[in-house]
Amino acid sequence: MYRLIKTENKARRGEFETPHGTIQTPAFMNVATCAAIKGGLSALDLKDIKCQVMLSNTYHLHLRPTDKVVKELGGLHKMTGWDGPILTDSGGFQVFSLAKLRNIKEEGVTFNSHINGQKIFMGPEESMQIQSNLGSTIAMAFDECVENPATYEYAKQSAARTTRWLERCKKEMQRLNALPDTINPKQMLFGINQGCTYDDIRVEHMKEIAKLDLDGYAIGGLAVGETAEEMYRIIEAVEPYMPKDKIRYLMGVGTPANIIEAVSRGVDLFDCVMPSRNARHGHLFTSQGIVNIHNAKYTLDTTSLDEACDCPVCRNFSKAYLRHLFAANEMLGMRLGVIHNLYFYNQLMETIREQLDQGTFAQWKDQTLPLVSRRI
Repeated sequence: MYRLIKTENKARRGEFETPHGTIQTPAFMNVATCAAIKGGLSALDLKDIKCQVMLSNTYHLHLRPTDKVVKELGGLHKMTGWDGPILTDSGGFQVFSLAKLRNIKEEGVTFNSHINGQKIFMGPEESMQIQSNLGSTIAMAFDECVENPATYEYAKQSAARTTRWLERCKKEMQRLNALPDTINPKQMLFGINQGCTYDDIRVEHMKEIAKLDLDGYAIGGLAVGETAEEMYRIIEAVEPYMPKDKIRYLMGVGTPANIIEAVSRGVDLFDCVMPSRNARHGHLFTSQGIVNIHNAKYTLDTTSLDEACDCPVCRNFSKAYLRHLFAANEMLGMRLGVIHNLYFYNQLMETIREQLDQGTFAQWKDQTLPLVSRRI
């Protein structure tokens, strides 16, 4: 259940109550695709870096180790040791982006596994069954992710199919939650708004799915090649039609600047692989901008990565040591980089919440945006 605590213009400060704890929003979810954060972080590390929600991937876990194995092990919470909220995405995006061969029909999608080429079918019911086996806190509805750009006609047909699939997801989840051996009988369902970059399709689709009274609503199909301006325009178009009393999630976004801009437009929840992926390549976010730790100027730099950051990395290690680890291809370099970047994102969200609490978010936003986007 979502509770709106206060607003500043369109920006929202709230909390979202789940069967696995309450999420303070706005919040960033840390992406653990295969039930692990790439870069060697465990559930214990997530506690130390202020993570509130872990996000895992239905498609990948269905293929390996399989959702049936995860269920045998007691679900994702037991398997990983993470006791906070877990969101599982529906597999829709991966089916459309990773599967080499796919065939979309009303029933669902037939595709070939990117691991071994095995033929797999996934529709709304299958996605819900897999997510029920995983035992996640929040399951995402199975939707069609359309390539960008798409024709107006195709985008419209696809959004209509996503609505029909959502109705099937809701029905199937109700059935699964009532079964005696369900791991999480209180599993929640989020619907996903689609419609490419066509404002009218987006708005119409949002109005339709809002009628289904789900636990939360996501804006999907963005951050797939359109400009940031287009993305902000879509959020602004859809936001007035998103239920005010439900949590709002912008999928797969993004940079610190994207997040700050989206919060100011009324979004509550985010996820993105960017902080962990960039960290593994030595691109580290700081309060003063983005550091490329491979740069030779850090060879003898004994200062910490970010004087304003109190993460375990900034408290204990120098830029010179971090640069050495990356230059020597030491796994520890990646691990420390990921710890720092995820802490930076979680701390950013904490600061956003504090600014909203104090009513100073707009002023803080104007000061912060030029800093977080610059390359040092």
